[in-house]
Amino acid sequence: MTKHKKLLEWVREVEQLCQPDQVYWCDGSEEENATLLKEMVDSGAATPLDPVKRPDCYLFRSDPSDVARVEDRTYIASKTQDQAGLTNNWVDPVELKKTMTDLYTGCMKGRTLYVIPFSMGPIGSPISKIGVELTDSPYVVVNMRIMTRMGKAVLDILGEDGEFVPCLHSIGAPLEKGQQDVTWPCAPIEKKYISHFPEERLIWSYGSGYGGNALLGKKCFALRIASVQARDEGWLAEHMLILRLTDPEGNKTYITGAFPSACGKTNLAMLVPTISGWKVETIGDDIAWMKFGDDGRLYAINPEYGFFGVAPGTSEDSNPNAVKTIQKNTIFTNVALTDDHDVWWEDNGTKAPEHLIDWKGKDWTHDSKDKAAHPNARFTTPAGQCPVIAPEWEDPKGVPISAILIGGRRPHTIPLVHESFDWNHGVFVGSIMGSEITAAAISAKIGQVRRDPFAMLPFCGYNICDYLQHWLDLGASADASKLPKIFYVNWFRKDENGKWLWPGFGENSRVLKWVVERVAGKTSAQKTAIGYLPTKEDLYLEGLDVSDADMDALLHIEKEEWLAEIESIKEHYDKFGNRMPQELKKQLAALEQRVKNMA
Repeated sequence: MTKHKKLLEWVREVEQLCQPDQVYWCDGSEEENATLLKEMVDSGAATPLDPVKRPDCYLFRSDPSDVARVEDRTYIASKTQDQAGLTNNWVDPVELKKTMTDLYTGCMKGRTLYVIPFSMGPIGSPISKIGVELTDSPYVVVNMRIMTRMGKAVLDILGEDGEFVPCLHSIGAPLEKGQQDVTWPCAPIEKKYISHFPEERLIWSYGSGYGGNALLGKKCFALRIASVQARDEGWLAEHMLILRLTDPEGNKTYITGAFPSACGKTNLAMLVPTISGWKVETIGDDIAWMKFGDDGRLYAINPEYGFFGVAPGTSEDSNPNAVKTIQKNTIFTNVALTDDHDVWWEDNGTKAPEHLIDWKGKDWTHDSKDKAAHPNARFTTPAGQCPVIAPEWEDPKGVPISAILIGGRRPHTIPLVHESFDWNHGVFVGSIMGSEITAAAISAKIGQVRRDPFAMLPFCGYNICDYLQHWLDLGASADASKLPKIFYVNWFRKDENGKWLWPGFGENSRVLKWVVERVAGKTSAQKTAIGYLPTKEDLYLEGLDVSDADMDALLHIEKEEWLAEIESIKEHYDKFGNRMPQELKKQLAALEQRVKNMA
């Protein structure tokens, strides 16, 4: 077990509060994992998949009320509302703790309290952090084993007085003696709480057993709490993929990328290049922790150990490497089950069989009105199984970052790619990135841009304006010549008929090639009002099925569109008043002047 006094005291406190039948300390072993999975199969919570097609894979179905992150039940309980800022749900921490302590009282009756020691990042890395999650969900245990480095080795490195983030989780469904359990126990929506106490580095989650609500190493620790640690300690905890790009000469370049959901982030992380001689390998698909090394460069690790991907839309066409990764040792949640015990979901590149068991456990046929898999159905799979995982993805010192990509879904205005003038201009570009609202968003203004600074809007654990100031401060304290260059990409531009101008997917490697060559000083760009843009001649277009006219449109900056964009940014900044960093307001004024001066 452990001799860590603070940890032992905390476990005892939670045991007294939550009143489980027993306490079990997880060691992370294969035997433990197999035992828990067998128990869940026996109880009906898990369905084993075909051992030939999908060895050691299991399907779970959640309660229909527990299928995704619950943003309106997610709280940043900092000491003051101002510290949380306009973009977070703030609750007074004293009040919230009182409410949740009442809920936690006796909440684990009839269940086991599992103690999960876990490391975010390679065990022992100077960039890594340790957490301990207490949970009454065996589903959480087997998922945390995939998503983090978990078990005895973490307790060993924690020692007797190491620092850890306490993460308390309960599904909120106590069992009375003789009461029959359900296959997915959870609390009703009004009793779900995903709460963060930034000053205490503390996470309390209650009522949900699903995804990031329950796997507390993920967004709760790796972004919301870690972003506060990063601010206080002088580093960055970011919602970013990490790639290793190798050119035909064998030169390696490492880049990160921030993209809001539904912008092709996981597909980019496992990209198959369409240009010969280039190789893309994955270090991380979702989160990057970056610290300055002794040489003054930013080094990144992937704090996670697995991929927690959205299944619908994952196919041989969109992401062949993800398809290969999930062939074994994978947990599927809320996908459909075939009659031969394989899995199926919408847009997986194959026609639906005549009969399926849908994500609610009901019969599904082609006549069914509902989707067979939930749109947010997930797979949890070990990152080490990915066929394009980079050899140094677990290097404890991290990899040196040369470029940071940002992007969103913008059918107009934003060109295919442009490079910021410098770090501060790059932070400005990161502050205004976002996606255009479509008809799918009820009661929103179609065409309006939903700004999502560095794709961190739902995940920043403190005031978003202070977060942007932190980026500026880091740049000011660093050697400017060693900072990564910042690029804005937009794969989603359309023509006047709504047709995509850029094919995306593997063809994005052509843009990555230009980025790498810009970093190395090997290619040129034209200086424009919004940043450095490639010309058609700067991009490698050989064999690309895009017309000259479409390429011109992809790289075009329309003055009137940009003047409208500037007005939209002003409106956005105005919401934050004086909290918005003055440097970013200066950047906006300078952009407006440059655009007005355009011919």
